[in-house]
Amino acid sequence: MNELYPVFLKVSQLNTLLVGAGVVGLEKLTFLLKSSPNARVTVLAPEISEDVKRMADHNERLVLVQDIYRKKYLEEKHLVIAATNDKEINKEIHKDAKERFLLVNVADTPEYCDFYLGGIVTKGNVKIAISTNGKSPTTAKRLRQLLEEVVPENINEMVENINLYRETLKGDFEYKVKALNKLTEELIKKKD
Repeated sequence: MNELYPVFLKVSQLNTLLVGAGVVGLEKLTFLLKSSPNARVTVLAPEISEDVKRMADHNERLVLVQDIYRKKYLEEKHLVIAATNDKEINKEIHKDAKERFLLVNVADTPEYCDFYLGGIVTKGNVKIAISTNGKSPTTAKRLRQLLEEVVPENINEMVENINLYRETLKGDFEYKVKALNKLTEELIKKKD
């Protein structure tokens, strides 16, 4: 059973530590910045790949620290992603993060994850997250590809128009919900 509770984090307002700047670290960083280009991320690694350095050259909110992992780097962080090629260091990062009540993701180790970086479809203000409960990232990828094709490109225009309509509604919360439900019910009706 999938007991995950989906949330959308404003990572531009949080401090994220990514430990590891090799292939896996680059993958995690690319995914994070694709979805949230203004994320505040500190990348920590004794060696930083050229690809990660190039990303930092074009993103002032990306800070590179060339050093080995130490607990002190968890200070003032909200999220931690452990993406080193050393399982023992990743376990240490997990332990240290949990002692500080930080949310942590350890790459390719679901039992050490408080959250997963799932598949994401973005069309303007519409964002759809996909999770397989850490069981099959490739399935999440394929579902993302399918939804990118199915969700219409003009959905953002619809969302903007509904938001404008919502601002004109008078009445209590219940009235507004009923009015918006009536307006949007056409979205799920099957076309014959």
